Amino acid sequence: MKTALLPTLMLTMAATAVSAKGLTTRITLRDATLQTSIDITDPSVLRAFNVWAGPGTFANGVEGTKGFIIDWPAGIARDRPHGLARYEVMFYVRYLDRSTEELVYVVLYEHEPASGRGFVYLPGRSDDYYGRNVRTILHGHNLEGHWFYATETWHNAVNPLLSLTKPSRD
Repeated sequence: MKTALLPTLMLTMAATAVSAKGLTTRITLRDATLQTSIDITDPSVLRAFNVWAGPGTFANGVEGTKGFIIDWPAGIARDRPHGLARYEVMFYVRYLDRSTEELVYVVLYEHEPASGRGFVYLPGRSDDYYGRNVRTILHGHNLEGHWFYATETWHNAVNPLLSLTKPSRD
């Protein structure tokens, strides 16, 4: 009986620890040039992009290697083309002990239509948003200040929405 109870207790404690950080309530994509934006608020979509995932995050003492919107195993994107449309991606969270949502993390996103690849930039020390980001997560391992490949899941979720941040042409 004690053996069966222990795994259940451990899972409950792990879920409580993650939820204590708060739930992602909104992701805003803002076109950095046009300053137009769109919000993602669908909980089923938001669950796939937990800001508390990947390197620099820990669950049960084990450092994360997957999650968020970055394809971590692919490493730093050294072949990112220049001149792509740029979007600020802002992650908002509602903490369980607060009634309002807060902006907790911001990255940059670029999409290359020709190849279909997406790129994510983690702001470095001299960039806007670095201070805000590292108060939430310091990924460490010299990851901040570099471009990475976006996950296919992120690409599939946001690329259809990007045209909605552009003004219509009549």
